[in-house]
Amino acid sequence: MEFALTILGSASASPTLTRHPTAQVLEIGNWVALIDCGEGTQQRLLEARVRPQRLTHIFISHLHGDHYFGLPGLLSTMHLQGRTAAVHLFGPAGLGVILAEIFRYSGTALSYPLHFHPVDTTQHALLYDDPRLTVYSLPMDHRVPCCGFLFREKPKLRHLLKDRLPVGLKPAQLVALKHGYDLLDPTTGAVLLRNEAVTTPPSHPRAYAYCADSRFRPELTSLLTGVDLLYHEATFLHEKVERAEQTGHSSAQQAGMFAKLAGVKRLLIGHFSARYPDLHPLLDEARAVFPNTQLATEGKQISVMAHVLPANV
Repeated sequence: MEFALTILGSASASPTLTRHPTAQVLEIGNWVALIDCGEGTQQRLLEARVRPQRLTHIFISHLHGDHYFGLPGLLSTMHLQGRTAAVHLFGPAGLGVILAEIFRYSGTALSYPLHFHPVDTTQHALLYDDPRLTVYSLPMDHRVPCCGFLFREKPKLRHLLKDRLPVGLKPAQLVALKHGYDLLDPTTGAVLLRNEAVTTPPSHPRAYAYCADSRFRPELTSLLTGVDLLYHEATFLHEKVERAEQTGHSSAQQAGMFAKLAGVKRLLIGHFSARYPDLHPLLDEARAVFPNTQLATEGKQISVMAHVLPANV
């Protein structure tokens, strides 16, 4: 099953000619989610060839405009296109109030159900659960209530080696084998068929952590055990670390330190200040601490299945 991330926007509060406000698309099989929705997200979706009608879940980290000002327009466009499938929206409680007022004053009655799920940004809590994955909130330390999101696949079943299976096994026995059990004689308890003889281990469940705007808070790394890909903001170079702390942000060096402490496999840095036309110093600073780092630049697509970064950035 595909587990892929597409970067739509990498800028901080002020966009540039080549960098746009924050937005990402996460695709896990046929489950497609939007993470944050800054201005211009609709155009970025078109460029990435992601149809808005495929989006079923939207996660908004906080209520600074560069993370959600594109949302009313996107929801309206889906309405104009005749959408009928429900959208599940997760974000700080105030987001529901804002959208209700916008649609009230614009006289908009959406053609589809919009289910708003308010998030307590101070808690690490389960937000979403289905047979394939879970989504948890990650409390961030910003100037306004803010959270990140942890997307984690559920453990998979073992793979049956069909050419090694005895003829005549019952469905319940096949299910038991997939769950890792040996087949036992119901009377004596003797092992009739060892699991490892007819199955192979499942692929490791993958996880993506989106750490939105936040000061450097290493105590949060304990929440990221087993994460394959981490996105962490890197608004400033470390020479501006005092400015980062004042404004509720992190430096590229701190992003690298966070990734190293968390023990993740790969790091993406983004949310770059417009003061940096060249992003390579930010990349170099993070890589000095955590070598497996990549820039989260517009249009980049990353498979969470891949464990080695390409040489180019």
